[in-house]
Amino acid sequence: MARTAERIGYDSLWVYERALFPEPAGQGLYDIPGLPWPDSYRGVAEPLVTLTLAAAVTERVLLGSSVLVAPLHLPFQLAKALATLDAASGGRVLAGFGTGWSHDEYAASGVRPFEERGQVLDELIEVCRAVWGPDPVVHEGRITRISSSVVGPKPARPIPILLAASGRRAQRRLVDHADGWLPVGMGVERIGAQWAELRELAAERGRKEPIRTVLRVNAVHSAKPYEGDGRRPFQGDADQIVEDLVRHAEIGLDEILVDLQSTPRDAQELMDVAAEVFEKARAAGV
Repeated sequence: MARTAERIGYDSLWVYERALFPEPAGQGLYDIPGLPWPDSYRGVAEPLVTLTLAAAVTERVLLGSSVLVAPLHLPFQLAKALATLDAASGGRVLAGFGTGWSHDEYAASGVRPFEERGQVLDELIEVCRAVWGPDPVVHEGRITRISSSVVGPKPARPIPILLAASGRRAQRRLVDHADGWLPVGMGVERIGAQWAELRELAAERGRKEPIRTVLRVNAVHSAKPYEGDGRRPFQGDADQIVEDLVRHAEIGLDEILVDLQSTPRDAQELMDVAAEVFEKARAAGV
């Protein structure tokens, strides 16, 4: 799949993280009571292993995470793993982090309690910056303490950190400490409003660097057009998905990540759908 996506012309490949699938699922999806977890979460491969396999068979595409549930990981080990992958791939890693929502995943990881997830993410970002920066590396935190040390390998270039930030506190973390934003597509109006709000906050806090933006859209592809009322964004055949891509591209975001995995029956069908969507999106100027 990775080789095919690069050959088609896609600019980047992405993974997401689901550590486990509780059964019975007492906590609803996204912590919404009664909302079932999708069956596709039952066997999600470890994301950094997956990206490493993709890196080994590609040359050009960027390798991103949307998202790693960062507080499930020990900060030093995650920083070193990402640096190693970036060095090995020639500077192609995009580190997308989020805090997650599954209490079961936090209990299984044993790093820190769910209630401390924001603090853990703050320290993890600090540790990444330190480990990826010049030697000697020094960090004194609640979870990680690094006495003056040489830590290698270093990434091939500064790895961009992107955050899935929606609330005000998360947006401040992004503006002050991250390189980019990973919103989820929930309609043009809503994303446009959030993007304007984030830029406003960046101006208020005196940020000079541009915010890199990668919009994630979860497409529900069908062979035939969706007919009738009630069509959700990115639901329908390739032409309808591309229509929505065009509308979202007009917001002015840098990149759109299209997740097409939910409906194809196998890898071959996924590759066919990916090729059709790419060809039609490029023809439409996206």
